[in-house]
Amino acid sequence: MNTWYKLILSLLLSCGLYSASATHIVGGEITYRYMGPNGFGQDLYEITVNIYQDCLTGLPDVIAEDNPAYIGIFTKAGQRVLLDSITSNNAIPIPPNFSNECVNNPPATCLRRTRFTKTYAFTPSSSGYRVLYSRCCRNESITNINRPGEVGATYYCDIPPTSLAATNNSATYKNYPPQIVCINNPLVYDHSATDSDADSLSYELCDAYPGGSRTNSKPFPSATLPPPLSVAASGSNTPSFGYRSGYNAKRPMGGNPLIQINPQTGLLTGTPTLQGRYVVSVCCHEWRNGVIINTLRREFQFVVTNCSKAVVANIPQLSEEPNTYIVNCIDKTVSFLNQSTGGFSYAWNFGVPGATSNEFTPTYTYPDTGTYVVSLIVNKGSTCPDSISRLVKIYPTHTADFVVDGLMCPNTPIQFTDKSEATYKPITEWQWNFADGNTSDAQNPQHSFAVGGEYPITLISTTIKGCKDTATIGVKVENFVPFAGNDTIIVKGEKINFKASGGTAYVWTPGNNLNVTNTATPTGFYPDTGVYRYNVHIKTPFGCEGDDSIKVWVVSQASLFLPSAFSPNGDGLNDRLRLLSVGYAKINFFRVFNRFGEAVFETNDLVKGWDGNHKGKKADIGTYFWVMSVTDRFGKDEMIKGDVTLIR
Repeated sequence: MNTWYKLILSLLLSCGLYSASATHIVGGEITYRYMGPNGFGQDLYEITVNIYQDCLTGLPDVIAEDNPAYIGIFTKAGQRVLLDSITSNNAIPIPPNFSNECVNNPPATCLRRTRFTKTYAFTPSSSGYRVLYSRCCRNESITNINRPGEVGATYYCDIPPTSLAATNNSATYKNYPPQIVCINNPLVYDHSATDSDADSLSYELCDAYPGGSRTNSKPFPSATLPPPLSVAASGSNTPSFGYRSGYNAKRPMGGNPLIQINPQTGLLTGTPTLQGRYVVSVCCHEWRNGVIINTLRREFQFVVTNCSKAVVANIPQLSEEPNTYIVNCIDKTVSFLNQSTGGFSYAWNFGVPGATSNEFTPTYTYPDTGTYVVSLIVNKGSTCPDSISRLVKIYPTHTADFVVDGLMCPNTPIQFTDKSEATYKPITEWQWNFADGNTSDAQNPQHSFAVGGEYPITLISTTIKGCKDTATIGVKVENFVPFAGNDTIIVKGEKINFKASGGTAYVWTPGNNLNVTNTATPTGFYPDTGVYRYNVHIKTPFGCEGDDSIKVWVVSQASLFLPSAFSPNGDGLNDRLRLLSVGYAKINFFRVFNRFGEAVFETNDLVKGWDGNHKGKKADIGTYFWVMSVTDRFGKDEMIKGDVTLIR
């Protein structure tokens, strides 16, 4: 058998059938049907491979090369069971699913589905089987994946092991995928499937996978394909070609709201806002006894274009819930918005028998709680009608609330406790915003604030029914900043008057050289030189407590310090010429002169310094001369002179 396939493969290569770069693959899927036992201890399964082909831009001879299809059957342990070809005589055009009369500028479309079907015998297996099909190449104009014209596609299905299901029929999708999606118009597409075994079905957007290449566009599948296509490495979820920046399997295209699929109903919704061609892959999981026994994958390309529909039915999606107009958690009355265009008549059905309206924006009060399907048909019975359905969920009441406990002090944990109430419990999500750049999703978080101030704390709580409510409470954190004062230098024999701040109660430690230790303004006297360090513990009437420290450096004699150079270049280092005085009572004046004897700066403020500017312009680089008059601590005046270099 292997020799026969090698011969066929060699003949195909020699005829050049693998050299074509077939950029026509639009999508595909693999399904199967259980046909019964064959009488030799094996089960018969009819395998069907559906390939969707672009017959508008794809070359006819390249499309013809899709027939026959090459498939591979492997055990889930990685062993090859069979490589085979399937010939098809079932190729049909797919209708575009919209009327040209109802589109102002109908785009050209041509889509063909080729179906390959063949029956195979499978020996019951404890690991199950995987059926693979690969083909290259995709349309080169695809927007959301890398190198679209160089990578192909791989589709697969799994026949479950006998331990999970003695036999199985795969699910099958109900509808053909849409060929054209109109930009800025709501997409509501039923992507659900049916299952003849009555297995439970769930849906999600999932990864698309590469397969084939320009040099080998129609390969026999291999057991060593990239995971998870590699049957021996099942479980990974990373396609080798990769999505372009801003896109991924869960976000395959831009939109507002983004495209999403209801995990229970398979309804695909969203409003695309960017034109382009997008690969979208949908997975339908088959569940039996709480375990996924097979996943039906359909990959397709959604073409988003400015098709300018003449009539658009549009009920906006106001909720974050999939395809949901609103979740009303206050009462049972709903006012409906209508964002339809091109309409002259409107037929509403509120999802309750006999509850209808022809108003443009009706209001309806529901008889009971629950989830209702609301539909709107615009221009019903005319040549160009359009329709849309949304969900309305009625689950009053739900009220978000919380309480705050603890000391309202900086850097102190404050307890936030959820007190939300809901008629239809449980409450499942909490979104806290502490208004200082921090958030939490815990039900009862603790949080501390770095600085004092007033913070509007917000809680959004969400119930299992999708109800959301917001509560905001202002929290005032005391602006508590314990401050002992700035480090200072004094001459021995002098006194220093401390001036702490931040509270009403103060305790200084140690008490050495201090006249008192329980006030904000003790006096320190230092007959000897040295470095003296103090800590002050400060309390407020609201209970805030904190510490700060200060250092006193006692020197033997009075001193004046002035740098020999400064660089006013704006780098934050030595940008100003400043005087540092220790042991002098005051500065009478400090003046700076240029080499022409012109005064360029004058001050009697120790804090103020020269910034290197004169008359609004940068002073020249060079040497400047200064003179100062000071009064020492004994009341004696003294004149001091020097020079300084300005550099930049």
